[in-house]
Amino acid sequence: MGTVSYEYLAHAMARLSGIPVRIYESSEERCRFFPAALPKDPLELCREEVLAIREHVGYFATPLFHYYGVLNSGNVKIVIGPTAQIMGDEQQLRELAFRLDVPAEQVSVFTEGMNAIMRLPVETLLQMLCTLNHFLNGGEMLTLSDIAIHEAEQMQIKTGVEQHRTSRVYEEDTSAAQPHNTLAIEEALMGIVRRGDSVALRRWLSSAPAVQGGTIAGDQLRQLRNLFIVTATLTSRAAIRGGMREDDAFSLSDAYIRRAELLTSHSKIQNLQYNMLLEFTEQVEKLRRSGYATKLSLDVANYVRHHLSEPVSVEKMAETFFLSRPYLSSKFRQETGQTLTDFILNEKTEEAKRLLRYSDKPLSAISAYLGFSSHGHFSRVFKRCAGVTPGEYREKYRM
Repeated sequence: MGTVSYEYLAHAMARLSGIPVRIYESSEERCRFFPAALPKDPLELCREEVLAIREHVGYFATPLFHYYGVLNSGNVKIVIGPTAQIMGDEQQLRELAFRLDVPAEQVSVFTEGMNAIMRLPVETLLQMLCTLNHFLNGGEMLTLSDIAIHEAEQMQIKTGVEQHRTSRVYEEDTSAAQPHNTLAIEEALMGIVRRGDSVALRRWLSSAPAVQGGTIAGDQLRQLRNLFIVTATLTSRAAIRGGMREDDAFSLSDAYIRRAELLTSHSKIQNLQYNMLLEFTEQVEKLRRSGYATKLSLDVANYVRHHLSEPVSVEKMAETFFLSRPYLSSKFRQETGQTLTDFILNEKTEEAKRLLRYSDKPLSAISAYLGFSSHGHFSRVFKRCAGVTPGEYREKYRM
């Protein structure tokens, strides 16, 4: 084989796939080709983990279910990504821009650029890299089963519950003679998800009985994946009954199922399953936080959740629901006992708490991201809702 032009390969891959491609040589970036304009490279948030991949072909999965494929040939590393089957909604992409310190005036360019990236299943991305690997690494013939996943599993675990406890929830029983006990456990667990009771979920998982389900596959790994798919299906529907929007629930369920299909160990699948149950439950919990689960309150909660990084307008919300502003405000207060303004500010405060605990962003950046008119306004609202200033909260609860 003659001399390889990696720049040519990267440029061709970017044009053909519609996904950003970078070339590294001895850990130094040599070139990059982005088919869409991106003010900041999203790889910056996980560059260290991606560059640490040493296998000929590997990939890294982010907490947003974005994927980066990696191909190593000698001291040259090709990194392609991010891609996903669902890139994320506008709010998720805005938060990604916030974490990347994208200037406010360029956030819309960033979200448009991310939406312009071609969506690909991770399996297709890896098959493409396996084909290229065949030519770059001496005819090596890899398959998907040969490829290792590199992911920050613990980044999604926001609780101190030990991982070994989760294995008790869906521990496989390979004996066909055992009776099924899944119905009672399923009803209890799905009831918790539907109510959005994350405290009860953690308590239940800490002492849950083992499930004695039927055999639904011929091998252990397929059995675990199939059980995961069943759990994801039931959980997403329980969350919808709890008030989560159908498209949000189904997108989240699909993303978890796709990741489970790529995992190859019992512990990884169990860990992912726990994360999935907790995320769905917490999503419903946020929607039902007011304690009133009327259709209007859930519609409002879903709307605010999707517009947290904007100055939420009651007028625009009323237009979305085809209601007059006075009627929407009056009806919401009648049903929930609080004003729309108070609800919006409380939700923004809850999001601020999360960012204060789990990010290094300065208070001014968090204030701007959440759509407050000034840092002073943000501080006053936060103290009124949380009882302490943002700085005091971060000092007390910072992980």
